[in-house]
Amino acid sequence: MVPTDGKLCQSLTATVSDPSALPLDQYEKALSTFFDNWCHRNTDAGWVRDKFVRDTGPFTASRDTTAINSSWSGTYHGTHSPVVIWYSPEMVKWIANNRGESGVQPDRQKPIPAGAIMVKEMYPAPASVCQDKDPLHLWPTSGAAIMVRDPDASYDGWFWGWYGWPGSVWKVDWPAGDSNGPANMGFGQYCVNCHGSAREMTFAELRNIEGQPGEPEVFLSQDFFNGQFLGTTGGVARQLPKSTAGNSPSGDIHNLRAHKEVVPVPLGKSRADGHPDMADVLTVFAQRGSPFGYDLAAKHEMPSQTYDNVWMPASGPTPHSQFMTSDQCAGCHDAGSTGLQFDMTMPDPLGTSLLNLSPYATWRSSPMGLAGRDPIFFAQLASEVQTFHSQESDLVQNTCFGCHGIMGQRQFQIDQNLAKEATDADACGSFQRTMVDAIPYGAAHGNTAHASYGALARDGISCMSCHQMVLGSEATAKFKDAPQNACVLERQALLNPNEKGFAKTFTGSFLVGDANTLYGPFEKPKKHPMEYTLGITPAQGDAIKTSEMCGTCHTVHLPVLKDGKQIASVYEQTTYAEWAFSDFRTGYTVDGDLPGGAGKMALSCQECHMPSSEDGKKFRSKIASIQEYSNFPAAANTFGPELLDMEPRDGFARHTLVGLNLFLVEMFQQFPEVMGVPTADPMLGAKGFDPLAYTERAMVEQARSDTASIKIENVNLGSETLSADVAIASLTGHKFPSGVGFRRAFVTFEVLDAKDDVIWASGRVNGAGVIIDENNNPVEGELWWDAQCKARIEPEKRQHQPHYQTVREQNQVQIYQELVSTPPLDDSVPFSCGHNVAPKGQLTTSFLSICAEVKDNRLPPAGYLGLDERIQIANALGAGADLAEDAGFTAIGDDPDYRNPTPTGGDKLTYKIDLRKIKGDPKSVRAKLSYQATPPFYLQDRFCTATGTDTERLAYLVEHLNLDDSPAKDWAFEIVNTGAVPIR
Repeated sequence: MVPTDGKLCQSLTATVSDPSALPLDQYEKALSTFFDNWCHRNTDAGWVRDKFVRDTGPFTASRDTTAINSSWSGTYHGTHSPVVIWYSPEMVKWIANNRGESGVQPDRQKPIPAGAIMVKEMYPAPASVCQDKDPLHLWPTSGAAIMVRDPDASYDGWFWGWYGWPGSVWKVDWPAGDSNGPANMGFGQYCVNCHGSAREMTFAELRNIEGQPGEPEVFLSQDFFNGQFLGTTGGVARQLPKSTAGNSPSGDIHNLRAHKEVVPVPLGKSRADGHPDMADVLTVFAQRGSPFGYDLAAKHEMPSQTYDNVWMPASGPTPHSQFMTSDQCAGCHDAGSTGLQFDMTMPDPLGTSLLNLSPYATWRSSPMGLAGRDPIFFAQLASEVQTFHSQESDLVQNTCFGCHGIMGQRQFQIDQNLAKEATDADACGSFQRTMVDAIPYGAAHGNTAHASYGALARDGISCMSCHQMVLGSEATAKFKDAPQNACVLERQALLNPNEKGFAKTFTGSFLVGDANTLYGPFEKPKKHPMEYTLGITPAQGDAIKTSEMCGTCHTVHLPVLKDGKQIASVYEQTTYAEWAFSDFRTGYTVDGDLPGGAGKMALSCQECHMPSSEDGKKFRSKIASIQEYSNFPAAANTFGPELLDMEPRDGFARHTLVGLNLFLVEMFQQFPEVMGVPTADPMLGAKGFDPLAYTERAMVEQARSDTASIKIENVNLGSETLSADVAIASLTGHKFPSGVGFRRAFVTFEVLDAKDDVIWASGRVNGAGVIIDENNNPVEGELWWDAQCKARIEPEKRQHQPHYQTVREQNQVQIYQELVSTPPLDDSVPFSCGHNVAPKGQLTTSFLSICAEVKDNRLPPAGYLGLDERIQIANALGAGADLAEDAGFTAIGDDPDYRNPTPTGGDKLTYKIDLRKIKGDPKSVRAKLSYQATPPFYLQDRFCTATGTDTERLAYLVEHLNLDDSPAKDWAFEIVNTGAVPIR
């Protein structure tokens, strides 16, 4: 297998030697033609190869000694599969001049010239299988790893890739394939996690090359059993099978690429048809022939995650390269990325796979990692810009993407501002929804100029969003005038005009440090790998462990818009403040202590949502997976152990970052092709438990263990009534639910007969999660629109379930929620906006229409402070009294559980039921607390207030999402359940 068309190879040589000269889709096609014709084996053009197929690590034999007549098997431990490397003439010359025989190597190696190429053909393990064969007659069964030198394109100076000859699963990356996995080729690839340990990013040396003196490195190879006959069975010679470890997906990381999944495997079976109960929620979307073009074939898929690739340019870190996508971190901070070491994992106690606890894997499948593709967010945004605030579309989009697409929005504004400063124009520009869909190639998208911003935005609340954050007065003084923060200051002035200090950073308006520094929690981080491959220095940061790190985004301060004008500002979300006012507060910030000090149960946000210990035992692991000096097969031309060897650290934090939005995670599990994501981890692959499934497990664990407890007390069956108290204790460090205002939890109280059949219930739901009464009719306030989306249902009445202290009827339900209203629609009605003003508008799900609270009876956390104490803390944070007021409660009557929150937080209510309304003989009672991240009224409002792709996508997901076998059956995530309590 050698070139047969020398002219073709010659015509392609200049092209393949200059990867950045062409768009990647065109370059890969040219490269494919080059390799399909074996042009890299063109010895007449000066290409040379290794002496023979050689191992890159040991091959060890083992036998199951517990089984009779068991066979030998082999395991390969190479950094690559066995290889034959081919070198272009430029590469050979450089190796000869810089890595010659011992004693003649120069003190300082010269840079590898642009256009030099290495092609690492890969074969089955062990190398002895092929070692006596002429490499020109060998077909690389595992493809080839490719390196093309292009120092002007990326900081590490190389184009990297994996190529597979016809018959393999390889294809050009553009357009993206069905896998939605990382690209096979490109700049800024994961390869640097190993190659960054070598000088000039290559381990190559002269002694490996044919015709040069010396012998290649030799590794232990226990291949004695291959091809041997070790006895007979029934007179027939028995030959033991050869090892196929080198070709297995469980082999090295390069073989994982060669056998990667072709299509993302859904982690749950979606519905073929929607649940009939969902029709009321979907409204007109439930009708076939809808004017919205409701059809998955209309291509409602998000752009593939394959396109989410923004790397460090050759110029290194500058404000223009402030942010990079998470794939630049995955190579080192995802488990299994070297194929040899499995730090950051543990055996799954419930199965045979490894749990991937690495920062990348746990974050990637969390709501933070999915935020840039969140179909609920995009449908909300569609309502905001189409219906609620079309006159202020730019303000809405910049505000919203400043969190959900933070890296894309910020990098776009940085670049715009720097460009316009040169023309004396001081404008940050407006980040638009259309930019999020931008991809590098394809005329159909027509927005390739914004492809890097789209990739950054789709990457969600990503690694560099948090690890570049700086907080506190000292850091603010240092970085406030830096060019990367100019537009952030503009954002602060718009969203937090009267706030000071930390409060100035609310709504994701935090400052970032220099592009050449990332902050982590550990002292003395190993600097060399990141500095050498990215030009970035890891450093210990003061803010990274504080709750303020989370509070800057989880305190959302927004303008109130009416008729295109801002009429007020309110707090849409106060999760951080709720924590700061509870017994969970730590009582300090980066700038010092807060009034009142620490609470009795002091825990930071990270200690709950990024656990670093379990049962009092700290997690211990290395924080990265790289080719270390001491723990890998011997390799030439590496840096020393003082620069490469990692040490395990106590306090390794899982980046699970979960709340309870199981509904979102189920959407990504069941519809990966629609969301444009893979399901398997890109590095650990088949060895690992699916990250999205692990995220679900973490959410269920959080729900069952760390959210609330519930019990039934004082059950009394009288002659006329059945009564019982339900006591709910909150276990969270903030209100429950918290976060965006449309989340809700509700109590289901049931009376059971001797057969455990339900004979009376408050809080039952249908298959769409709609709370219904005994006649299966929605209770008051459950749906806001008529079935055709033509009109709101008596909007002036603001119908809803009030806060109850006593429930008597089946159409009365205790729902813990926040409901808000717009300014009055009638301009002649005088009004003001703020906490505890009388609502005069209609209920709304618009984030920028919140004028008054209608209800807020969300469960208080333990030890919730009174208003005066809350104001003191709010002022110390730089906020006004309105933060303390908005974090209070509304329409809870004289309920003592809210007027004077208990040490355990929570609520207690009584059920008093007229026995004449119970159809049967009551024998027991049962209570449970359920959660809905997207209640029916919220979803219905999405489908009645917007059209287009984002709304249609959510409608498709909602109709076809199958929750029957999940903890969120019937669209209600059960948090806790008392079980049946006998009536004595």
